[in-house]
Amino acid sequence: MAAALLGLIAGAIGPTAALGRAPLSDKAESPSVATPSSRKPVKARGNAPAKSVSKGGAKTAAARRAAAKAKATDTPPLPGPVRSEAASRVIAWVGSAHDNGTLPYIVIDKQAASLSLFDAKGTFLGETPVLLGIGIGDDSTPGVGAKDLSEIGPAERTTPAGRFVAKFGRAFGRQRVLWVDYANSVALHAVITTHKTEQRVERLLSPTPDDNRISFGCINVGTSFYTKQIRPLFLKTGGVVYILPDTKPLDTVFPRVRLLPYLAPTAPAEQVSG
Repeated sequence: MAAALLGLIAGAIGPTAALGRAPLSDKAESPSVATPSSRKPVKARGNAPAKSVSKGGAKTAAARRAAAKAKATDTPPLPGPVRSEAASRVIAWVGSAHDNGTLPYIVIDKQAASLSLFDAKGTFLGETPVLLGIGIGDDSTPGVGAKDLSEIGPAERTTPAGRFVAKFGRAFGRQRVLWVDYANSVALHAVITTHKTEQRVERLLSPTPDDNRISFGCINVGTSFYTKQIRPLFLKTGGVVYILPDTKPLDTVFPRVRLLPYLAPTAPAEQVSG
């Protein structure tokens, strides 16, 4: 009788329940795959650590930026470049006499093969090496601007000295260059790399000015300095270019430099801006 009763109970509740095990189902087979209705949304408890780390990282980054800004503010301005006496005299004269008027200007020291750039107020903006005409001399040969390049001899390939009002204009191949002396085809432009054997870029990068004489008379400047500094400054209004002599006395090329001792000195305009 008891055995029959136990059999009836086992048949009613099923064999798995009788053994103390949970009934099998789809959810039991794959507990890690939860349906949207069964998964509870994770609130602040799960996201709190990431949020606090984000704030901490932002604060750290802000602290680094503030420290870098304070350091930049405390850093004294860079000293001006070491220049020849002739270049220093011309720069001081232009600044004192305001010979440039309201235009930006450039001072080129041929013997040092260097270029100094200034804005219209006389603020020093930077200095860079240049390539110059292979010929030593301070005058252009008459009619040289009308000759083909193949007709210009080495002695005629000079970069003339003097004061020039320069403006951007077209050259061969629709290229825009800064014309320094248009009549004699003397321009200032980015370094030319057409003839690899001339090694113009390498000459610009060399530590000595002795190998910076290679052009037909034009002034070659590094591409980055030309596109980022000179072109934006001179593109709309042009400017003044002062080219120091190779052989002539400085006072012969720039007679008004003699007035420098009688001119009131200007505020130091040679500090690097920014």
